[in-house]
Amino acid sequence: MLETSARLLRLLSLLQTPRDWTGAELAARLEVDVRTVRRDIDKLRALGYPVQATAGVAGYRLGAGAKLPPLLLDDDEAVAVAVGLRTAAGGTIAGIEDSSLRALTKLEQVLPSRLRHRVQLLHSVTVTVPAAGATVDPDVLTAVAAAIRDQHRLRFDYRNHEGESVLRTAEPHRLAHTGRRWYLIGWDVDRSDWRTYRVDRMRPRIPTGPRFAPREAPEIDLAGYVSRGVTTAPYRYAARITLGVPAATAADRIAPTVGVIEPIDDESCLLRTGSDSLDEIAVYVALFDFPFHVHEPPELVERVRTLAERFADAVSDSPHRVQG
Repeated sequence: MLETSARLLRLLSLLQTPRDWTGAELAARLEVDVRTVRRDIDKLRALGYPVQATAGVAGYRLGAGAKLPPLLLDDDEAVAVAVGLRTAAGGTIAGIEDSSLRALTKLEQVLPSRLRHRVQLLHSVTVTVPAAGATVDPDVLTAVAAAIRDQHRLRFDYRNHEGESVLRTAEPHRLAHTGRRWYLIGWDVDRSDWRTYRVDRMRPRIPTGPRFAPREAPEIDLAGYVSRGVTTAPYRYAARITLGVPAATAADRIAPTVGVIEPIDDESCLLRTGSDSLDEIAVYVALFDFPFHVHEPPELVERVRTLAERFADAVSDSPHRVQG
C-alpha cells in the first residue's frame, strides 16, 4: 500500500485524466478501500483541488475551481509544457511572449534537476525563428472562440486583399492554425456560403449577434478545406500540376499554406496551388527540381511553354536574335 502522501499524488494524477471515476475504481487502482478514497478526496478538497462528485453514481472528477491549485505533471508532461512555453514565446499570438517566458521561468524553478537538464539541453541546441507575418490579438482569438462555443453570430470588420475594411456577418464554425496564421471557418450570412477568414484581419464587433443552429461542416476534412481555401481560392490563377515525386517528398518541400498535395501513385502526386502571377507559379515549381507537368490553367500552360523556349534559346549554340 502506498504511503498517504504518495497515494494522494497518485489519486490526483488519476483525477486529472478526462473521465469520471467511481469510488470502487479508484480504490482498486490505489489498493485501498472505498472509505479511504473518500477521506483522500476530502484531503484534496482541503488543499484547494475542486474534486466534484458526479450525479447518479458514486463517481468523481476534477473540476474547475476559483483558484489554481498546484498541478501534478509527470516527467514527460513537464518537459512538454516547458518546450511548449518556449515555442509560444516566438509564436503568432501578439502579447503572449512575455507571459510565456514568465510561466517558463516559474516552471523551471520547480523542476527536478534531471528534468531541468533535459529542458536546458533542448534549449541549448535549438534556434527559435520568430514567426513571420502578422500576429493575432489574443482578445480577438478569445472573442471568436467564445462565439463558436456559444453559437452566436459574429459581426466583424474585415480587411480584404485590397486593404479595404468591409463588414462581415458569419456563423463561426472552427478556428484553424497553420503554424503561420490563424483562420476562421464560418458560414458567411450575406454570401450564403462557407468562407475562410484570416483572423489577423478581423476586428469583432461586440456584442455578438443572435444564436444560430450549427450547420453541417463544409467537409469532413477541415484541414484540407482550409488548405485549399488559402492556397487557391483567394488568387486569380488556380493551378493543377503533376509532380514526378511521391507525395511525401513533395510535402517536405511544400507547406500546406502554399499548396495542397494529393497522392496519385507511389511515384507521383498532384499539386494544387494559386497565385496572382503566372511567372510566380512557374518559377516556384521549377525551382524544386522535380519533374512536373502543368495541366491548368491554360494561361499557365502557355506561359511555361514560352519560358521554356526562352530558356532553351539562352543556352542554344545558335541563339535567336535578342530583341529589345
